Amino acid sequence: MATTDTTTRRRATWVPYLPYLIPGALAFLLVIGYPLVMNVYYSLFKWKGGLAPMRWYGLGNYADLLADEAFWTSFRNSISMVVAMVVVPTVIGLVLAAVLFDYLGRRFGARVASVLRATYYLPQILPVAVAGVVWNWILNAQDGAVNVILTNLGVTDPPDWLGNPQLAMPSVMLVLIWVQIGYPVVIFMAALQRVDPELYEAAELDGANWWARLRAITLPQIKPETFVVTLTCTVAALKVFAPVYVLTRGGPEGTTLVPSYYSFLNFFDKSKVGYGAAVATVLTIVIIIVATVILQFQARAERREREGR
Repeated sequence: MATTDTTTRRRATWVPYLPYLIPGALAFLLVIGYPLVMNVYYSLFKWKGGLAPMRWYGLGNYADLLADEAFWTSFRNSISMVVAMVVVPTVIGLVLAAVLFDYLGRRFGARVASVLRATYYLPQILPVAVAGVVWNWILNAQDGAVNVILTNLGVTDPPDWLGNPQLAMPSVMLVLIWVQIGYPVVIFMAALQRVDPELYEAAELDGANWWARLRAITLPQIKPETFVVTLTCTVAALKVFAPVYVLTRGGPEGTTLVPSYYSFLNFFDKSKVGYGAAVATVLTIVIIIVATVILQFQARAERREREGR
């Protein structure tokens, strides 16, 4: 009887939430669940799309990936994307947020810090197509703003920023840093709002300079937000598509090819739907593994912090 009463009480606690959970669950199934299942299903066939016949291929597409140099190149290029969208923006964003909050905000007022924060975040809200057009104009080899300036300075043969295999990836990384840097600034500044100002005041009275306050107060206090930024930016870096599509289309010579664009390339340009689906499935698995590892690190760090208290 007691077991039955406990089960009834547990059921009664979540039943009222059903009207709120069902729409979200249906949206998840339609937007994520069903496309994911169908993508895995297509990856088991050789199919050119449309009305073309589907020929069962099993795990053949995945076996072909192992010998595909372009596939491995795309994943190696993802390391550069992680550097451009996670490592550099997180470090610079942390320093900028600390400067805006702990230095400029205190000396010039919160309004000045808010205006600068919005300025840094502006590239995040620009449509990718608009940002791509702007940066294509800036980096254009013939009449781009950068090369025009270099020509006026006396450079006779300015570089082809997006067409040179040695310069294309650094140029794309520069654009990604510009786009991404505002996100950690906003997150870290929001995190700093909950830090007790008396900690900074006490440290300053003790003679701690800005760098010492950053290491001793800022970094430990915003550790949860650092994990959030690392996780979300890493996932975004692994599945980055639009900037590469707009700027270089994976070229030149595959130097900026990334998994998501390689999947798109096989889907639509090469009409190899099953192969493109296999690339997308592997990318999904990699993202899930990386996200799980980051979450495990976060859980372990929080556990150590609780035990330390």
